Amino acid sequence: MAAKARNPRKTRNPDLVRGVGKFSRSKMYHKRGLWAIKAKNGGVFPCHDPKPAAETAPEKPPKFYPADDVKKPLVNKRKPKPTKLRASITPGTVLIILAGRFKGKRVVFLKQLPSGLLLVTGEIFFRFTCKHFLWCLCFEFFSEKSVIPQGRKDEQKSVDASLIKSIEAVPDLKTYLAARFSLKAGMKPHELVY
Repeated sequence: MAAKARNPRKTRNPDLVRGVGKFSRSKMYHKRGLWAIKAKNGGVFPCHDPKPAAETAPEKPPKFYPADDVKKPLVNKRKPKPTKLRASITPGTVLIILAGRFKGKRVVFLKQLPSGLLLVTGEIFFRFTCKHFLWCLCFEFFSEKSVIPQGRKDEQKSVDASLIKSIEAVPDLKTYLAARFSLKAGMKPHELVY
């Protein structure tokens, strides 16, 4: 459907220049016939009083109101979604902690928790760390998963006993694990081979 053609607006006082009309205010007073309207209403321009707004009904309080204004807690529907573990990180893999209180320490990976954190042990006590702050090395101590019994101290002792046997079987591994990891000038971590 074609749009209707709009007629240009016609004015009785054309502009000479933008903002400056051809006729003065007094001339336009006579041209528009305002003098006749004023004379017709007894020398006063007609005034139209605004209509009063319709009265709105007062708001009534609700019929049934709870005794206590207590907000109901929202149901937490969040379910833990553990992050996918890197293929290179398997139980027994040696990892280097890159940030935090124990940065530079070498630890052994035990298992991933339902929260997504990794359980590691070594020179430090059982520790929960994020996989993003661990650097994986390319050798392992054991291929089987350690069975951790109840009691935290007993767990640490039993796990340490199995680890110490594996560590002592490899020469110089004990001193290697005890040494703090650091990079010297010119060393590139992505080019290091273990």
